[in-house]
Order: sequence, then structure tokens, then C-alpha cells
Amino acid sequence: MIGSIDCMHWEWKNFPTAWKGQYTRGSGNPTIVLEAVASHDLWIWHAFFGPPGTLNDINVLDRSPVFDDILQGYAPKVNYIVNGREYHLAYYLTDGIYPKWATFIQSIKLPQDPKASFFATCQEAVRKDVERAFGVLQARFAIVKNPALVYNKETIGKIMRACIILHNMIVEDERDGYNQLNPAEFEQQYDDHAEQAEGSS
Repeated sequence: MIGSIDCMHWEWKNFPTAWKGQYTRGSGNPTIVLEAVASHDLWIWHAFFGPPGTLNDINVLDRSPVFDDILQGYAPKVNYIVNGREYHLAYYLTDGIYPKWATFIQSIKLPQDPKASFFATCQEAVRKDVERAFGVLQARFAIVKNPALVYNKETIGKIMRACIILHNMIVEDERDGYNQLNPAEFEQQYDDHAEQAEGSS
């Protein structure tokens, strides 16, 4: 599994008024869409930013380069077996709006047995990884949490890319810190002489 895929809307406050109909959904404020793929450690593997806010996840997917690496042979090589069958393509966890493609794994809507119920529970829990990544991105960078004040869309795209790069740098730095843990520090040291002295008294 590469990660979970989903979209986030970033409000655009100072937008060109001629584009209002293209970027406004319903009676809300204009937004720009960020499509991202994030893994359990909040690393953002793929980010596609710029589609207008009126598009839903499927329309964004139609414009997205998320499968370009797979088509060009740059995707990571994976091998796994499910129900006795071997697979070689990576997959993404999605919600119900995405198409039923082999590379998208969706939850079971109405699980009928304990096995299906367990799968649905686990899949839906892991599906939250991308939502957590969006939340952490907004918590780390107030510029992403608040409406975009820049008029130029290209500049907004550069801001979003810079925030995602910095986010991944922080995730990578914290990930390395977890691996520097020495388990020997937490083991109790026993002194044979002290135990013998306690036993003789």
C-alpha cells in the first residue's frame, strides 16, 4: 500500500472575481483543491494542487498525475499475496466516491460477517491517515489553515508546495529520531553480588 488518497479544499480569499463561478461550490467561498496521498507516518507521497473548488474528487483524479509514475515504470515495486493470489501493483485506500479500480481499495459498506466487518474497521481506520496529514499540515503552517490572501494562483501553488516539502522534511527528521531509541537503556541491570548479600542476611 502506498497510502490513502483524498482531497482538501483551501479557501481563496483574494481571488479574481471573474473566476468566482469556477472556484465556488454552492454558496460557499472560492477554494482551490489539493489532492494528496499520505501514509501512516504522515509522509505525503503525492500532491496535486490547483484544480478549482467546484470539482469533486473524481474530476480532480481525471486531471491528476497520480498514476504517471506507475505508467512510466517509476512506481515502487511491491509484491504481496491476498487469498493465494500474487499482486505486483501498489494500491491506494479510498472512500466510496472513487471508481472501483484494481488499484483502489474501498471499505465494505455493509459487512455481513466478522471477517468483512474486521476488514472494514481496519480499512476505515487507516483511511484517516490522509485526513490526519491534512490536519497536521494545517496545524504546522497557519498560512494553509487560514484563507489564501495572495491574488496570483501560481504563487499560491508555490506556497503549498513549499509547505508540503517542509512538512515531509519534519516527518523524515522525526522518523529518524524514533529509530535512535536504544532498548538497552530500559532494561534493568541485576547485580549478582547484591542479590547474594540480600539472600544471606
